[in-house]
Amino acid sequence: MKNTVLRYGIWSALSIFGLFLISGLALKNLDFSTQEIYGYVSIIISLSFVFFGIKHFRDRENNGLISFGKGLAIGLLISLFASVTFGLYNVIYVEYIDPEFMTKYYDYSVEQVSKTLSGDELQAKLKKMEEEKDLFAQPFMNFSLMFLTVFMIGLIISLISSLVLSKKPS
Repeated sequence: MKNTVLRYGIWSALSIFGLFLISGLALKNLDFSTQEIYGYVSIIISLSFVFFGIKHFRDRENNGLISFGKGLAIGLLISLFASVTFGLYNVIYVEYIDPEFMTKYYDYSVEQVSKTLSGDELQAKLKKMEEEKDLFAQPFMNFSLMFLTVFMIGLIISLISSLVLSKKPS
């Protein structure tokens, strides 16, 4: 199990790093909503290694059998690799590669909210966004949010993959 988790975890981490590096360097001129779609697609592609890791373990290391629990454990461990990698990448990206990213994203968010709200609702939302801006500017909070985003998607993919791939002895 350890070798499978390590192999597929590293592939998952490398793919999430590579896809987001491409996004951060080559696609940063795209609008934020397109970048967000690219981001979620990249996360799902990277976490596809969860499915392949569970399948590899079942078929090649465990005689074609795997319980739901064992599959879930393998999937979550592989997801940890991608989650930590993305959390670290995001902190490095906003601190060193594009230090203005948070400001640009905040300005974009204010523009979007201003299109849909007005008056007191707008002022309340802007106050809340200003408080959150300071919170998410902290590297630990930034890491935690990005880690949890990827890990929660990894949890869902792990649950589905474990359900689909589980095979008990007849």
